Amino acid sequence: MKSEVVTDFESSLTRLDVDRTKTTTDDVSDVLSDLIGQPAVGVPLSFDGVSLPSEVIVSPTPTELSAATTGITPASFAIASYGSIVIKATPEGAEPVSLFPDSHVAVVCESDILPGMSEAFERLVATIQTGQESAIIATGPSATADMGALVRGVHGPEDVHIVILTDQ
Repeated sequence: MKSEVVTDFESSLTRLDVDRTKTTTDDVSDVLSDLIGQPAVGVPLSFDGVSLPSEVIVSPTPTELSAATTGITPASFAIASYGSIVIKATPEGAEPVSLFPDSHVAVVCESDILPGMSEAFERLVATIQTGQESAIIATGPSATADMGALVRGVHGPEDVHIVILTDQ
């Protein structure tokens, strides 16, 4: 069942033109180093044995955030049927790090990929009941066609890459 959910998530990402990389916790630092453009900002990754590459600025100032080309955040979970990721607000600034840079790299555990919205809402309700008040549900790069042609990156990142941590 879980591999089917992951396959559905990957298919949704393909439809959204979102690249993805599957990796282990042992190799994730190298994968992230290969994906980032400098300067890069990030928030601590909440996965055992996983940390940001040393060149990533943690707890960026507003100036560093504005200058960043890449932002790296953990995703609390993903929604397979939509290709969406959920980024919880954190004191370290996960929301702005996911929205301000031109490129957003999100890291999610394979075991945290949920089949659909009903499962996602159940998880969100549980999160809200524990006091967490804010989260972003992001689906692909920012895009708008308000003024005619589709334009990416107007209200957020123009490029998204999902790193899926495989369950070992």
